[in-house]
Amino acid sequence: MPELVVTALLAPSRLTLKLLRAFMWSLVFSAALVAAAVYGCIALTHVLCRPRRGCCGRPRRTPPACLSDPTLGEHCFLTLKSSGLRLHYVSAGRGNGPLMLFLHGFPENWFSWRYQLWEFQSHFHVVAVDLRGYGSSDAPKDVDCYTIDLLMTDIQDVILGLGYPKCILVSHDWGALLAWNFSIYYPSLVERLVVVSAAPMSVYQDYSLRHIGQFFRSNYVFLFQLPWLPEKLLSMSDFQILKTTLTHRKRGIPHLTPNELEAFLYDFSQPGGLTGPLNYYRNIFRSWPRPHCCCGGRRTHILNWGWWRPSAAVLCPAGWRPTSCQVWGTGSHRATQRKCTSTCGPSCKTCWTSGPC
Repeated sequence: MPELVVTALLAPSRLTLKLLRAFMWSLVFSAALVAAAVYGCIALTHVLCRPRRGCCGRPRRTPPACLSDPTLGEHCFLTLKSSGLRLHYVSAGRGNGPLMLFLHGFPENWFSWRYQLWEFQSHFHVVAVDLRGYGSSDAPKDVDCYTIDLLMTDIQDVILGLGYPKCILVSHDWGALLAWNFSIYYPSLVERLVVVSAAPMSVYQDYSLRHIGQFFRSNYVFLFQLPWLPEKLLSMSDFQILKTTLTHRKRGIPHLTPNELEAFLYDFSQPGGLTGPLNYYRNIFRSWPRPHCCCGGRRTHILNWGWWRPSAAVLCPAGWRPTSCQVWGTGSHRATQRKCTSTCGPSCKTCWTSGPC
């Protein structure tokens, strides 16, 4: 009898949640269709302006030479204990030093951290991974294989699989979203947390609702909810949309050479190379945002490039500001790929407080 009463009392709440979820998905897919129309026009324009490139991406048969640069480190694979998947990573530096683990964003791979691998290998054991679905790492096809929980477990397995009890976690873009969550749910594995140009997902969603401009700038997130169409649009005219994203004067990678551009396009040109990375986005609306607090080890570093300045108070709550350090700068969102030509730090005027070097 008590169970029937409880079920009856909860019925209105359950129905309300189902209706809200249905309403949310209707809005998401409506926005996705609008975004698909916009990006479809952009992709078609690229095809018409560059007809020799065709409608599909050109498959790259051999990787560019910069991906095998021996000065960046040794290419290795690690079989994850929890999932059995193999992740590719590049390792360099002092094997007995502290582990500095790098997590990249989209549309990138381990090569995003080439300057940091060079810079820190004399003092740390530096490891840059290809996240699940990227590059030479295994890429399950099922969307459910890219939930935040599974991706966090991958990070845990990498740290422990390399033989370390904890790490200095350095992250950017999608890697930063994972790092925020990881530092909360696995605080004992994070000695220090460095986040570049990304806020926790809950802050991002709240900011987007309060600042409509950010909502429109994130239109691609809605496009990526659709099956197969985003892969087709991104690959048209030999991945011109991705090329524009990576080489944009303000939001792209500063001083990116053609050879370095190919380091990213090579992976995406392989069969199914775009589906894994896009599945990260296809899981965004499948769960409500998680609560966030500071569990980032001894010290948390947040490197912000202008974009999140209005939400600084939310991004860095007063309760944990004494253990954190925010460094503001201007220039590209992809600041991790800007070579520093002087002593790195807040006093480095060239790299930290101005545009590209």
